[in-house]
Amino acid sequence: MTQVLVLVLALLIGVTAGLRAMTAPAVVAWGAMLGWIDVDDKWSEWMAHPITVTVLTIFLLGELVTDQLPNTPSRKVAPQFLTRLVTGGFAGAVIGSAFFHTFIGTGAGVVGAVLGTLGGAALRGKLFSANDGNDRPGAFLEDLVAVGGAFLIAFLVSLVP
Repeated sequence: MTQVLVLVLALLIGVTAGLRAMTAPAVVAWGAMLGWIDVDDKWSEWMAHPITVTVLTIFLLGELVTDQLPNTPSRKVAPQFLTRLVTGGFAGAVIGSAFFHTFIGTGAGVVGAVLGTLGGAALRGKLFSANDGNDRPGAFLEDLVAVGGAFLIAFLVSLVP
């Protein structure tokens, strides 16, 4: 049962990486520092360090700002897509490491990142395409879903037996 829960949570954190690339690793670091994700005596222990949390939070905030800029490239172009796969897989690995299922977490995080990248782009395009090209409300909503959802996922890791 634990493996299934880890798989689902790692998949979901990958989805958040597909929405906002730096959200997943930043929030997983926060979850580790807050004790929601048990990284003690594991390879991922460094994620709970205040410096790691600070650096990743700065990257997250920078991404939230740059996503609002009109010249920001699509999340589906190769560099953006690859970044999401890496950060989703990494965040999934950290969640998996809490239960000694690093590889399951990595794979699920990558799959989730693909789903979040493609699904997020499609949903945002459908919901806000009729808004005269201004999808800023969609971007703000997506920011809220990604960050809020990621924190919920990180907290839920603490409830896995």
